[in-house]
Amino acid sequence: MRQRFSLARLLASTSLVAAVAVGLGGCTAMSKLSDVTGSVASRAEAAPTDPARAAEVYGERYRANPKDADAALAYGQALRANGQRAQAAAVLEQATIANPGNKALLAQYGRALADNGNFQQAFDVLSKAHSPDNPDWRLLSVQGTALDQMGRHAEARSYYASALKIAPDDPGVLSNLGLSYMLSKDLPKAEEALRQAYASPRASGRVRQNLGLVVGLQGRFAEAETIVKADLPPDQAAANVAYLKDMLSRSDAPRRAAKRTPVASLSQPD
Repeated sequence: MRQRFSLARLLASTSLVAAVAVGLGGCTAMSKLSDVTGSVASRAEAAPTDPARAAEVYGERYRANPKDADAALAYGQALRANGQRAQAAAVLEQATIANPGNKALLAQYGRALADNGNFQQAFDVLSKAHSPDNPDWRLLSVQGTALDQMGRHAEARSYYASALKIAPDDPGVLSNLGLSYMLSKDLPKAEEALRQAYASPRASGRVRQNLGLVVGLQGRFAEAETIVKADLPPDQAAANVAYLKDMLSRSDAPRRAAKRTPVASLSQPD
């Protein structure tokens, strides 16, 4: 099987509140909107968990006072979780103008820019959301993904290394590192990083999917099939295997898989 690698555009990292799962697992998108939106919800009112409903609720609060940082943050996150990426970026851009120096807004705005493929701008904005003397390992990893998508893989790995110094063995960061190696054609190192991520009890299904893909790209399909279907219900296991076969049958498998397999969520232990 001929393998032809080209610069892939990995999907930007998911939001602080959304854990996106698409592709191999056939999972639905889940959102933990209460992580940040609790500050704009009353004590007696639970934060909406449905992205569409959350966008409606927090949109009303944002429109009532567009300069309210908490309302803008909640609305922007809800829009991102609901797939309204361009609108999220626009809302968060205006919020950062109205609230200069607000690091939470800058972090979310940077992620929204990455969602929309504005990787250099995302990297620059995220650099303002934390500082070298007080770095956020989650943002370091997101900056790494932005660098990877610009083809600056060696630089990206320095950011993952910094993130791992703060959060050793985090499976999300390790998964992003593995994908970085995949993009630069170093499949053995990609597998090494992904196996380390997969060994974590906090590893998500996306880590399993990424590992299976990298193993399959090295020609070990039987092993890859075992990885992607292990401990899953028959329907999900069959969907995983079908997806894997489809990806591996294409000469541009890494590029196609990168478009459909998101980098790990860094909102919570992955």
